[in-house]
Amino acid sequence: MNAAINLDAWGEQPPLWIQLLAAEVARSNRTEAGKRIGVSRSAVSLVLVNRYPSPSTAGIERRVMDKLGRLDCAALGEQVTVIQCQEFRKKPAPTHNPQAMQQWKACQHCPHNPSCQAKEAAHAHRH
Repeated sequence: MNAAINLDAWGEQPPLWIQLLAAEVARSNRTEAGKRIGVSRSAVSLVLVNRYPSPSTAGIERRVMDKLGRLDCAALGEQVTVIQCQEFRKKPAPTHNPQAMQQWKACQHCPHNPSCQAKEAAHAHRH
């Protein structure tokens, strides 16, 4: 069983790449997550507790976003970055373009949409 992943050292809202790395560790473990992004288990552990010895974590951030920051978009039928997904999902409904509106509607019910997951969890809790 995986040890709990404590991100308190990153403050109230950890950066997206830290959240992605923590999710990968929770899904597998620190060793496998490190292999997937090309760093050691100890580097993963140190980054998660915000104690990485290098003055910059930019290289690890790039690796995380390159390997873990992509999603299979059901609406587009292709991979998109997490950022592209978030940006499109948060836009107002594109009422001027039927194709974009169809994609936007799909995004509102997508399993990658955290607000959709929260609504489903609340609905399941009530029933």
